[in-house]
Amino acid sequence: MNLSKTEYRRVLLAACLLLMLSIGYRSGFGLFLQPLSSARGWGRDVLSLALAMQNLAWGVVAVFAGALADRFGNLKVILAGVVLYAAGMWGMSMAQTEWQIILTAGFLVGAGIAGTAFGIVLPAIVRAVPEDKRSWALGVGTAAGSFGQFLIVPLMQWLIDAFGLYPSLKILAASAFVMALLAIPLAPFSGRRESNPAIVEASLWSILVSALQVRSYTLLVFGFFVCGFHVAFITVHMPGYVVDLGFEAKVGAWSISLIGLCNVFGAYIAGVQSGKRPKHLILAGIYLARVVAISAFVLMPVSLTSILLFSAVMGFLWLATVPPTSGLVVTFFGTRYMAFLYGFVFLSHQLGSFSGVWLGGYLYGHYGNYDGIWYLGIALGLLAAALHWPIQERAANLAVASAH
Repeated sequence: MNLSKTEYRRVLLAACLLLMLSIGYRSGFGLFLQPLSSARGWGRDVLSLALAMQNLAWGVVAVFAGALADRFGNLKVILAGVVLYAAGMWGMSMAQTEWQIILTAGFLVGAGIAGTAFGIVLPAIVRAVPEDKRSWALGVGTAAGSFGQFLIVPLMQWLIDAFGLYPSLKILAASAFVMALLAIPLAPFSGRRESNPAIVEASLWSILVSALQVRSYTLLVFGFFVCGFHVAFITVHMPGYVVDLGFEAKVGAWSISLIGLCNVFGAYIAGVQSGKRPKHLILAGIYLARVVAISAFVLMPVSLTSILLFSAVMGFLWLATVPPTSGLVVTFFGTRYMAFLYGFVFLSHQLGSFSGVWLGGYLYGHYGNYDGIWYLGIALGLLAAALHWPIQERAANLAVASAH
């Protein structure tokens, strides 16, 4: 589908606003960790487990959501995601038991994010824009999600302060339905509209098996685990971490918000550079830079300045991994099954997210600090850089057989 510049920019605008809301809500759940745990009389590990399950559910459902979007269109998937997202946030305000908070904050919200975030929206963006604009558009879309984090997390803190824990969750749940309106312009840009009968009729399992035989794709899958580990741990535990250090709760909100603001620039630059330089080397550089940032933060005396400086540096690197990672999937396999194959890469990311969030709560519960998780993040960053270095950027053949 050939669109004029004005037409594809309208689609891009709707996609960006949708990502702002979806990623913005998701980034603010760490604000509820300490106050909701105290209000319900839970240990911090309870909501940590729920948010860890949220990340896991996001990853698992993203694979199926991508497959459904490629087969049946993205509009139905996004609308279902909106309903689940809203139901999960509303349910959080009603949850009385540990299992209820795991079901609502964990499974429902996680499934909702899967249907409304990068795995569904970025493929639509790629299909809507001209081929020579894809890397740029991926950077813009990712930056929009980060801007949502910058904009919405402080708003969520304000809602908590102004209306209390439970009313604020209900307000957020109601506002989530705005995403349904923003999904409508994306409807024409799903994989099922691409014509290639030999691939369209192939089974998803055969597509995945064929993709996993591509060494570079497998390295990408394993490497993205580390990105999830880093960002989910910091998103969920940073607000509580700074409170433990004696700072006001709003400092945690500032930290997450500053990460989002700086990643607006980081993600955009990563997208632009992904169109000019080897994507795998950009990714290796991002992970090495994270190692330096985390190491410096752990070794420096903690102060308001060090917290904000760390947040700014990590923010620049935060979702900067998304444009080159999703761009590599397109380089390997094209756009027809991008949502499904990127969804599988993203599953690895969310397994890392689950590990980071859960281990953070577990180690804190047993040792009363986060030292071990910081050092593990450093080691994993080095591993991720090593995994991305040998990736080869070239098209790969999906050797799949027709389903009929």
